[in-house]
Amino acid sequence: MINRKEKIGNGLCHIYLIILSAIACFPLVWILLCSVKSSGDLTANPTKFLPEKFTLENFSHVINDLHFAGNIGNSVIIALFTTLIAIVISSMAAYGIVRFFPKMGALMSKVLVATYMFPPILLAIPYSLVMAKAGLMNTRIGLIIVYLSFSVPYAVWMLVGFFKTVPLGIEEAARVDGANKFQTFTKIVLPLVMPGIVATAIYTFINAWNEFLYSLILINSTDKMTVSVALKSLQGSEILNWGDMMAASALVVVPSVIFFMFIQNKIAGGMTDGAVK
Repeated sequence: MINRKEKIGNGLCHIYLIILSAIACFPLVWILLCSVKSSGDLTANPTKFLPEKFTLENFSHVINDLHFAGNIGNSVIIALFTTLIAIVISSMAAYGIVRFFPKMGALMSKVLVATYMFPPILLAIPYSLVMAKAGLMNTRIGLIIVYLSFSVPYAVWMLVGFFKTVPLGIEEAARVDGANKFQTFTKIVLPLVMPGIVATAIYTFINAWNEFLYSLILINSTDKMTVSVALKSLQGSEILNWGDMMAASALVVVPSVIFFMFIQNKIAGGMTDGAVK
């Protein structure tokens, strides 16, 4: 039986969490409400919570006139290819570190983590020079290569912990049954570390989706611009159209929030599995 003090404590905890949730959700709700306000509502009374009249003019202008859907497509393509390539390379690299170079594994992991000690702005000029000489400026391929240079070390460092959880006896049993090294890796090891691969892939995708600096430096064409730079470009005019800004922000934020709600359990489960050694 729960006594009176425990009931009061649980009630206060729930109230506290509800207040925090409301504070966290308020910016998203405000963006959604402002995105369906008319220009007159935003200009006359910008602090008013509910709009006088709901309208989709801002979304229509952003999608049809500003071609923001193309920017979203660019970000999806770049982030998706970056994630796929990074996961393929890093999974093989992490498995090789754990199984074939166990003594060097700890040192290599520290070296990989050390690459994140330097701010990205320090590499902006070298990357720009390399991409220019390679003829990859203002191309999606060049941006993907730059993202891979950051994503692969992070993914390898993440996956090393997951591959260490796979017992060596399972692989030896597969070898006894006639499986070669590639079959053991693809059919035995990868399914066992799939939660970690999914968690790593999600983090890699989110990092590539949100990246701004190198996308701003390496991409010059409007038709190849990513969403992060496209949102920033909406502030370039002398008079900022808050309706367009809110509609574009809603197109970017709302799908991300919905997607994260569905996969948050996989992220937490994958990170927990990787922590068990």
